Amino acid sequence: MSQDKVVKSDEEWRAQLGPDQFEVCRRKATERAFTGRYWDHHEQGTYCCAACRADLFSSATKYDSGSGWPSFWEPVAADRIAVEEDRSHGMRRTEILCARCGSHLGHVFEDGPRPTGLRYCVNSLSLDFEPGKKEGESK
Repeated sequence: MSQDKVVKSDEEWRAQLGPDQFEVCRRKATERAFTGRYWDHHEQGTYCCAACRADLFSSATKYDSGSGWPSFWEPVAADRIAVEEDRSHGMRRTEILCARCGSHLGHVFEDGPRPTGLRYCVNSLSLDFEPGKKEGESK
């Protein structure tokens, strides 16, 4: 998949995304823990950005972190994820975004499993899932 940047106006994103998806992806909202469709999802395939369809995470790197959000220890490629410092809510965290379209995905923490020690904690609303798809395949 080409990683050309996707740039759209808020109006275009609103027309494409559902209201809750827009709030998470474009306004950096967070869904409640244990409520998203992928937090307890175990099917094999690829998780992609709900906004631009860029491949982000493989089911092979998904694990149960106990946090209530889908958690991964590694993206499909380092260049798929952009990071920014997040000082909202009186905390200092590292926000993760889709590198292709800038959609808010969640946060990354340094309390994950080996081999990376990272926990990419992602909102289900930021993701779509393609069963059986391996990164780079088109379906």
